[in-house]
Amino acid sequence: MVVFKQIAMIVTTVLVQVKSEHIDNFIRATAENHHHSVKEQGNIRFDVTQKDGDPTRFLLYEAYENEAAAAAHKETAHYQKWRQLVAPWMAAPREGIRYNILYPK
Repeated sequence: MVVFKQIAMIVTTVLVQVKSEHIDNFIRATAENHHHSVKEQGNIRFDVTQKDGDPTRFLLYEAYENEAAAAAHKETAHYQKWRQLVAPWMAAPREGIRYNILYPK
């Protein structure tokens, strides 16, 4: 019998629009944040995507095992550094949208 661990996965998508002159800076800073985030305990995924046809728009997909792991991410030094660094590069405020995973279980 195979037993799967049930996790209450928390997903956040973060929609970001960056000023065009800061695209490369944003990518570099976000790559560093990604590199550290995927090593966090409780991190399942941390994807960084750029919109096809509009290089100023990004979507970050963050999945954590539970609420505590998602909250702990926001307390890390690398996240705090990223948030402060990229703030002036935003063309609009970033928008985080929280989801609870229904499937897969």
